[in-house]
Amino acid sequence: MPIQRMQAPLRRSLARAAALSSRSYATIPSPSDAQQPQPQSATTSPDASTPGKPRPTYFKDTVVAPFSDFLPSSGPLPPSEAYAPRTATVGPEGRKQTITRLPDWLKTPIPSAGANPNFAKIKSDLRGLGLHTVCEEARCPNIGECWGGSSRAAATATIMLMGDTCTRGCRFCSVKTSRTPPPLDPHEPENTAEALARWGLGYVVLTSVDRDDLADGGARHFAETIRRIKAKKPTILVEALTGDFGGDLEMVKVVAESGLDVYAHNVETVEGLTPYVRDRRATFRQSLKVLEHVKAVRGKEGIITKTSIMLGLGETEEEIWETLRELRKIDVDVVTFGQYMRPTKRHLKVERYVTPQEFELWRQRALDMGFLYCASGPLVRSSYKAGEAFIENVLKKRAGEKAMAAGSLDQAAAAEEASGKSL
Repeated sequence: MPIQRMQAPLRRSLARAAALSSRSYATIPSPSDAQQPQPQSATTSPDASTPGKPRPTYFKDTVVAPFSDFLPSSGPLPPSEAYAPRTATVGPEGRKQTITRLPDWLKTPIPSAGANPNFAKIKSDLRGLGLHTVCEEARCPNIGECWGGSSRAAATATIMLMGDTCTRGCRFCSVKTSRTPPPLDPHEPENTAEALARWGLGYVVLTSVDRDDLADGGARHFAETIRRIKAKKPTILVEALTGDFGGDLEMVKVVAESGLDVYAHNVETVEGLTPYVRDRRATFRQSLKVLEHVKAVRGKEGIITKTSIMLGLGETEEEIWETLRELRKIDVDVVTFGQYMRPTKRHLKVERYVTPQEFELWRQRALDMGFLYCASGPLVRSSYKAGEAFIENVLKKRAGEKAMAAGSLDQAAAAEEASGKSL
């Protein structure tokens, strides 16, 4: 009896193998095979064995539209037609839906690590050191331009500290959210400083997710990273794009006194839309207090403050004017304007695509109001490198003026000391 139980599985395996070996498979005949008569079996239909007739196949020889149909129409379009949002109908029959296509000025080439060695180098270093960037997490459209650059010195990347998971859920942002994100990486400050020193950049941007789960909101982790960067390369200029630390101004002071050169904090939108666009823990007035306190800590000329505004969310012209006036009251130096882009269908819809001419108009208005610099355009983001180059020159100029002033004081003190000795 035990021997029969052992033989039963073996018989089943042999029977299954025999059945598989006798199974036939459909094949697509080659043209030469189609010309040869096939032997007719008892199970083959007469039509399938007709000489010269190929066997049926699932492949369809359909006719596609000519290539010219995929090219844009010849000649420039009038402004009224060029700037009007275009729509397209997509989807299968019975479930078609109409979508709005992006205007031409919002389309950018897809970055390729194989075509750009700078892009590949930065991406490799980031993965090797376990670092995150807001360029990837927020799906920034400028990642190819900023990471690529014309040389390694021109390439920039905005490092995102404290992980890739935020404790807030703003309705415009695609960064992952969780009430309990992973703990901080104690090696991140050193790894970040090492990566930035390795790239040989002159200006870097640091940002972070909001960490409301931490007692200090991550302010000390932020400050430690900046100090490590300055220790490895004192000449490097550091911009920090921080959250509001839950309104704790002492934590704002910790970051402001860490040695950074530009303190950035985004108001994101006008005050009337803030409750609908940002997380309810972030308010417009709270953001103004953060930017104002930075100037109180470092002085009006001691540091540059910067903020960013998204357009296309439904704001009115008067609301933008009022936002700029509020920012000038607290001596914000730099403001940027960019087009809001919907990351996924779960996020806020785009109410309007703002034209490049309108962005240029707001740039001129901001400069006329006294802002030190304004970057304004459909693809401009808060850490866009076009603004960094200008700010870098301003910081170097201020540093040179301070050095000259310090030299003049030393000379005056030496002259006064020499005159005292002569008396």
